[in-house]
Amino acid sequence: MKRLEDRVAIVTGAGRGIGAATAIRLAQDGCRVGVLDLKEEFCGETVQAIREAGGEAIPVGCDVTDAGQVERAVEQVVSHFGRLDILINNAGVTRDNLLFKMSEDDWDTVMDVHLKGSFLASRAAQKYMVQQRYGKIVNISSNSALGNRGQANYSAAKAGLQGFTRTLAIELGPFNINVNAVAPGYIVTDMTRQMAERIGMDFHENQKLAAERIPLRRVGQPEDIANVVAFLVSDDAGYVSGQVIYVNGGSR
Repeated sequence: MKRLEDRVAIVTGAGRGIGAATAIRLAQDGCRVGVLDLKEEFCGETVQAIREAGGEAIPVGCDVTDAGQVERAVEQVVSHFGRLDILINNAGVTRDNLLFKMSEDDWDTVMDVHLKGSFLASRAAQKYMVQQRYGKIVNISSNSALGNRGQANYSAAKAGLQGFTRTLAIELGPFNINVNAVAPGYIVTDMTRQMAERIGMDFHENQKLAAERIPLRRVGQPEDIANVVAFLVSDDAGYVSGQVIYVNGGSR
C-alpha cells in the first residue's frame, strides 16, 4: 500500500516548477490530486504526467487571490474526489526591485498571491479537514524569508508565511491537522531562470556560481522540495507541526 493511498490533495501553482513536482510526487505516493493554477490550461502537463503514470488528477483554474474562485476550486476537488486531506500552498510570483524602485503594485501583487492566497486556500480547506478531524497543510516559504537584496516584498511575504504556519498549527492542531512550512533555497525553476535573465546572467552560469556558495556544492531541483513535502503530509510526520524546514543544501 502506498503511504498516501486514499488521500486527496490540492496543490496550488502546480502547473510548473516546485508545484508540478510536488503534485506528481504526491500522486506517486497514491494521492489523488487537484492540480490548481491560474488558468486550467496551465495545469495540462502536470495532469497528463500524473495520469500517464497511472495516477488520478484533475485540472482546476483558480486565481488564489479571489475568495470566490478559491471556494469554488476547493468545492470542485471535494465534489470530484469525495474528500480533502492535504493542501499545499505553493502559488507564488516575484516582482523584484530595490526598495526605492519598488512600486505599490509590485508590493501588493506579491503579498496577495503568497499571503492572501495561502490564507484563502487554507480557510476554504480547513472546513473539510476539521469536519473529518484529519488534515495536512504545507506552506511553501523560502530561504529569502531571511532577507535578500531586491526582494523586500518577496522576503516579507515568505517570512509572513512562517508566522502564518505556526499560528495555524496552534489553531488547527486540536483537530488533528498538521501545518508546516518548507523553505527552499536555490531551486532550478522558471522563476530562478527569470531572475538570472533580469540581472543579465546566463542561467547555467548563474547556477554554477550559486552552487559554489552552497555547502553541498549543487543547486536544488524541484524534486528536492517535493520529497520533503511528501514526508510532511504523510503519517510518518504525524507528530511534526508548526515547523519551518529549510531545504537549501546547507546555505545560510
